[in-house]
Amino acid sequence: MFRRLSILASLCACAGAMLAQDLSTIQIHGFATQGFLYSSSNNYLSANTSAGSLAWNDGAVSVSDSLSDKLRVGIQLHVYQLGDLGGPTLQVDWATGDYKLNEHFGFRAGKFKIPIGLFNDSQDVDAVHLWALLPQSIYPNDNRSVTLSAMGGEFYGRAKLEKNAGTLVYRAYAGYRPLDLNGGYVKSLDLDLAALDVEFGLPVTLVSDAPPGNIFGGDVRWQTPLKGLLVGFSAFDQDIHGSGGAIVFRVARNTVTQQYAQFERGKFFVAAETRRMPVTTFATVTTAGGPVLIPDPLDWRSWYVMTGYRMSEKLQLGTYYSRFADAGAGAGKDPARISNCSRDWTVSARYDFNSYFYGKLEEHFFLRQAGRALRPRHRSRLLRRLEPERREAAVQRSGGQDRIQLLARFED
Repeated sequence: MFRRLSILASLCACAGAMLAQDLSTIQIHGFATQGFLYSSSNNYLSANTSAGSLAWNDGAVSVSDSLSDKLRVGIQLHVYQLGDLGGPTLQVDWATGDYKLNEHFGFRAGKFKIPIGLFNDSQDVDAVHLWALLPQSIYPNDNRSVTLSAMGGEFYGRAKLEKNAGTLVYRAYAGYRPLDLNGGYVKSLDLDLAALDVEFGLPVTLVSDAPPGNIFGGDVRWQTPLKGLLVGFSAFDQDIHGSGGAIVFRVARNTVTQQYAQFERGKFFVAAETRRMPVTTFATVTTAGGPVLIPDPLDWRSWYVMTGYRMSEKLQLGTYYSRFADAGAGAGKDPARISNCSRDWTVSARYDFNSYFYGKLEEHFFLRQAGRALRPRHRSRLLRRLEPERREAAVQRSGGQDRIQLLARFED
């Protein structure tokens, strides 16, 4: 059985989008957006969308300067609100020093944007996209800060291939990132930990310190000899760890792979991406009877295909189909795992009134297996309480330590 959810998203009031002022070598850019969300039934992205919500806005200002022909520095400050996420606190999206020796070798250090797929390092700049919401199976707005940027270093460059075989653009990086305490991932952890606290009769404790994690990886894209065709591959390793009260949680080191392709010709473009993220999460609960370890293996697989056409200088139309599923261990036996699949068909229109002001109108049709209401990812990871008799059957004694296999899986 499928549930259908329709969302109407309108983005407007973008005065000053990508406004630039050149003061000698200093460049200042900025944008501001205001969105409206309405859904036919279920709430979405932590906002009260079933009644219509204006709780969706973004703003950023960036400043950069070329200190020499090879050295450039810059910073971008960002503030956002999306339902219960974000708030008035200014955040540093990126702040780097960038030294480019030549076309083949450059290095930037500081807080840098992470190159993953087609849109990861530009997903926070709404003005460059046709879409109000990028495909949520790969670029979820509520978890955007998890892979947007990291503190560390990045090597980059490009090389022209022989015999007119195109150009390779390559980037490699390593860094560290604390998660956004007001972002969707931490909100999800709060819900999960609160459910476990209640289950084990412990005081409810939320995450108070931003959970840290390491990330390293690379991206290679081939600008093919066929004009307009780009093919690429991204891969990265990451982990996350932290605690909340009597619970210690850990996302084991995992490798995420992403393949993508894009073709542009004149007023037309088409693009597609796939991503796979196999990962196991662990929570260790300290109880009076000793520690209880709760593992959960996941295998998240996502893909989308999109296309768009510029009808005129001011009007652009597009559509995409996006799918997310969990194919983790036991998926063929666990009804909760089988149902963890969502699909999104989207139609979008963008109209540029002038160089500084534009509007977007977008509608999403979400399909959800097993008749479950579609919920945003940061809301959906709440663990359902285990019934006492099922919980007892799930406990396995191993060296004096309890091991519980979760009977309810994460939902998208």
